[in-house]
Amino acid sequence: MAETKLKVPLAVIVMGVSGCGKSSVGALLAERLGLAFIEGDGLHPAENVEKMAQGIPLTDEDRWPWLETIGRLMAEALDRGEGIVVSCSALKKIYRDRLRQATSGRLSFVYLEGAPELLLSRMGARTGHFMPVSLLESQLRTLEVPTGEAGVVTVDIDRSVENIVENAIRGLARET
Repeated sequence: MAETKLKVPLAVIVMGVSGCGKSSVGALLAERLGLAFIEGDGLHPAENVEKMAQGIPLTDEDRWPWLETIGRLMAEALDRGEGIVVSCSALKKIYRDRLRQATSGRLSFVYLEGAPELLLSRMGARTGHFMPVSLLESQLRTLEVPTGEAGVVTVDIDRSVENIVENAIRGLARET
């Protein structure tokens, strides 16, 4: 598929719980849109990564500095007239609102939605990731599904990455 351009510089958060494919979808989405991609997990402070690796869920206090960094990087890209795609769980509405505020509302979300069984299967199959399968339940409890929020495109993950990205692009085109 050829590179796709949307109407305006766009900041996009590819969101959802662990195992939904944020990194794979985000990287391909950025490529197809001709935008930069940032792996949000790479922006976590070492203390957060260590905590999660030990199976300890993050608190809001743990997440605020990470979300501030993501918001700042998106705002800087938009201020330069560049679009950006970032993978970020953005599990709670208050987190999404903080990110919207950081970008002055110039932000869309692609919510990757999937059945818990599929998420567990994907998490169990991956290697080299710090997030243990044991934290999925905590993430699902924390998740405030963004249904009805402005600027959110929901895509089912029970298909190929290419198909997920195509559906996300179609949804984003309607949002911009």
